[in-house]
Amino acid sequence: MNLEKSKSRITKKVKMGFQGYPQLSIAYFGVNTDIAEQVVVSFLPEEGADAMEERFNCKTDAREDQGVQSAIVKMIERSGAKTVKQAEGVERLK
Repeated sequence: MNLEKSKSRITKKVKMGFQGYPQLSIAYFGVNTDIAEQVVVSFLPEEGADAMEERFNCKTDAREDQGVQSAIVKMIERSGAKTVKQAEGVERLK
């Protein structure tokens, strides 16, 4: 799947807002706020449950990495996530 198509599919799911559980959350992290070198995808099967996390590290900006974005789309599809949340911007790694 190409990069723009992956990003578009993720954005579409995010814009739908809360649709119930399961829920998938996407957050980007980097040493500065310009480049996301790490992505954390959290899966919450139901309210009050412990979240499961998957981390991806990237040498370039993960938001522009076709492999990472395609993997996120596949995680959304395979998990059956009804809700997808995405944090705004890039948080600094601590």
